[in-house]
Amino acid sequence: MQASDFQALGVAETFFRALTKLNYQTPTPIQIKAIPPILAGRDLIGVAQTGTGKTAAFGLPLLQHLIGGERRQGRGLPRALILAPTRELALQIDESLRQLASGLPLHTTVILGGVGRRPQVERLMRGTDIVVGTPGRVLDLLQTRDLRLTAVTHFVLDEADRMLDLGFIRDIRKIISALPATRQSLMFSATMPDAVTRLADGILKQPLRVEATPDKITADRIEQSVYFVRSGDKRALLSKLLADPAMARSIVFTRTKHSASKVAEYLCSGGTEAEALHGNKSQPARMRALARFRAGQARVLVATDIAARGIDVPDISHVINFDLPNVAESYVHRIGRTARAGAAGIALSFCDSSEIEYLRDIERLTGAKLTVAGGTTAPASTSRPQQQQRQQRPAQGRRNFARRSSRAA
Repeated sequence: MQASDFQALGVAETFFRALTKLNYQTPTPIQIKAIPPILAGRDLIGVAQTGTGKTAAFGLPLLQHLIGGERRQGRGLPRALILAPTRELALQIDESLRQLASGLPLHTTVILGGVGRRPQVERLMRGTDIVVGTPGRVLDLLQTRDLRLTAVTHFVLDEADRMLDLGFIRDIRKIISALPATRQSLMFSATMPDAVTRLADGILKQPLRVEATPDKITADRIEQSVYFVRSGDKRALLSKLLADPAMARSIVFTRTKHSASKVAEYLCSGGTEAEALHGNKSQPARMRALARFRAGQARVLVATDIAARGIDVPDISHVINFDLPNVAESYVHRIGRTARAGAAGIALSFCDSSEIEYLRDIERLTGAKLTVAGGTTAPASTSRPQQQQRQQRPAQGRRNFARRSSRAA
């Protein structure tokens, strides 16, 4: 590893061993742009797509600040708070920080819903430097005073646009009101709609904005294609594609929780080891599903958009959109699960006659037409009623529709 590259950014030698072990060869663009100003104490807005190294971009300078600061591990009094929109992302951030801080006297605690409160409260009471959590459980523990934020010097809001999509804005504002006025605040987001900009204005003080977005909105290394197929034929097509041994580790995205479970059951009945991941599963069940997928015990993970961001599983060969997302930006996050860390990947999408307009939205957003791998486009008349409905729906209605759809995950 070229430690000098990270050293040039101001990263302390303390972290070089961990960086080498994690195979961090050179800093990513967002790390190059974000690490120096964060080390300098600036508030910052970081705009970058998923899979670009954002966790290390804020994690390395955060850990370095905490190592050099006053040790404060009082009962329920962390020095840093990181908010993430989903349990899976919170767990991943926690794991990344633990790896980066390996051998250092820093303690992290992850708090999230879907599991019992008592073990999390006990860990807080033993003392912690960093809390990584989801807004609902963080607010819950604040209200019971098991968690206090009066000692927080560093605050990170990750995946801010996803936070708003999931309807966390009120919880976030309540949490922020419990933070000290004097602190360093960082916000990271894949996109910066007006609502995120307004949120940033209320959180950050004279922030520096850095962006590391590619010229194309989707990764150049992802081969993208579409199959036009009747809705009732999607399962058979999926089984046929998965018969190819080249599809070694695949994520299949569905639009609903019910569909994710049914597709996983269908694959298992045909002899393909598959796990379902969606919001109706308990947190322990979701963790087991991810663990089996990461270990290669399950070749396929069938998931809703709960897994479209923040799930960093190495060597995913294929992403398959069993259902096209009804929000085009979700397509970008879905296919970003492959082609990570410079690798190549393949994204396949199934499109039935009711999803033609979703496909058009995706192609407008990405600026490119998907290669047709099978089937033919549906007649224009099949999508016309849906198109008229979309044209009549006001912009605010579309945003509300997107929020409802995200909750279905």
